[in-house]
Amino acid sequence: MIEILSAAPLMTVQDMGRSGNYRYGVCRSGAMDRVALAIGNALLGNDENAAALEIPMPPVRIFFRSEINFALTGADCVATLDGSPIPPWWAMRARAGQVLSLAPPQTGSCAYLCLEGGINVPEVLGSRSTQLREGFGGLNGKPVSPGDRLDAVGNDVILPPGGLGAVPPRNALALSDWPGITLRVIPAAEYDNYTAASRDAFWSADWLITPQSNRAGYRLSGPDLTLTHPLELRSHGIVPGVIQVPPGGQPIIQLADAGTMGGYPKIGTVIEADLWRIGQARAGDRLRFIETDYGTAIDALEAVKQYLYDMRRQTALLRKAARRWEQV
Repeated sequence: MIEILSAAPLMTVQDMGRSGNYRYGVCRSGAMDRVALAIGNALLGNDENAAALEIPMPPVRIFFRSEINFALTGADCVATLDGSPIPPWWAMRARAGQVLSLAPPQTGSCAYLCLEGGINVPEVLGSRSTQLREGFGGLNGKPVSPGDRLDAVGNDVILPPGGLGAVPPRNALALSDWPGITLRVIPAAEYDNYTAASRDAFWSADWLITPQSNRAGYRLSGPDLTLTHPLELRSHGIVPGVIQVPPGGQPIIQLADAGTMGGYPKIGTVIEADLWRIGQARAGDRLRFIETDYGTAIDALEAVKQYLYDMRRQTALLRKAARRWEQV
């Protein structure tokens, strides 16, 4: 069990999200960075959909009320356990009474604290994810606050004495040397309804993430995107990654808590393989879009899956070796 001593705003329990409920108006929700969550669960030998604590923009302090395996992934928050530093993307064992501290992130925005077996909260519609707008899932549909206690499901995994880690995806899946965030985008249904100048600007501009951004969507600031003629659309289904353009001409990238319907024109869609990149962005970061196609998007998703498969296999071997050494 862990107890929250201090919390970040909108810190919530999240898993991979709830699928199959769009027809009921229930969005996917789930982790903003699903790759970071998958890595944390893999390091601990958890089910890939185990729930964890999503910590946007620490600092936070967490008290371990019992001995437990844990993993920290996502944003690099200069973590310490009772003052001793913890490497980024690392899993290890905590003793009862120890305190985990996370400083404000040096890179990224969301840290993930995974516990052995996952965080034990009730499933709602097949997921333990928190949906703040609707008020269900996670810890009674609310952010995690100081004084809250969270139990772990638990498992029998044995970690190496010093712990084990993973190569961060920003290194293993790097796209470019540009210091900002690069996202691959497929042109969407209304792409051809924008002027040629707007289409060129969409691909060439450096887009700024504004403070009016949250788990539902990231609002961008840059050149105005204008239609060739007025366009009225009926509301239609949208998913995370869709880039809509309101009448003001400034795009919005729909994310984990986005609504299931919308009527703004769509100029593009961030591919599934790159959603983790935007999930680690924060206000003030700059984005660039790279035009891609469906085949490339599928190949990119396979590369992410292969990276996770290789990491799960390698860490499983290390945990197996640790179990053998303990039995000697």
